[in-house]
Amino acid sequence: MKQLNNILSVLALMTLLVSCSKHNPQRDHGLYMLIDTSGTYAKELKEAQKIIEFVIREIDPGDTFAVQRIDSGSFSEKDIVFSQTFDTRPIQAGQQRSEFRKVIDNFVRNVRASSYTDISGGLLQGIQYLNETGAGRKTILIFSDMKEELPKGYNRDVPLQLNGFRVIALNVTKLKSDNFNPDEYFSRLKEWKQKVEAGGGEWIVINDLKRLDPIFH
Repeated sequence: MKQLNNILSVLALMTLLVSCSKHNPQRDHGLYMLIDTSGTYAKELKEAQKIIEFVIREIDPGDTFAVQRIDSGSFSEKDIVFSQTFDTRPIQAGQQRSEFRKVIDNFVRNVRASSYTDISGGLLQGIQYLNETGAGRKTILIFSDMKEELPKGYNRDVPLQLNGFRVIALNVTKLKSDNFNPDEYFSRLKEWKQKVEAGGGEWIVINDLKRLDPIFH
């Protein structure tokens, strides 16, 4: 009996240690998704919803996921559609996933297209948000054609502090002008790559939405 009690005590201690290690923020993953809602890109939001569903399904307990719209002025907490740190308890985590899906579905059905595309402001907001989580792994997802258009008077000439971040551009569709001059498309991606890497971040492009595994690798 004494030996059995010792074994049970060891197992309880191991469970506690595993639980504590999982809740160490340095081991957790923070994901922040920016969704372009400008012009005709708002019509692509069903595809964005599929990506969000993938993340909700694959995310680990203790990890954080936030979704923000990109509009005319995106350096704002008001543009965050929903955010959640997922519980380690299965029932609670399931409820959180259901609520996340409900909010995103309502957002996609009722979103209004914005006149401008403040991608840089959204990135700055995402950096701030993820830094505050203390997560050891930080990933910003951008669902956009990556063409930034700012309202008059907006200044986004601010260096991006992206050390320890991955920035993944998703579904970077080609504009009509890109069809006439493909160099515009490639130049746009090159400029964002340089901007992200200059800030110390890693830049990835995923256009095949059937291959989303790199989000978690």
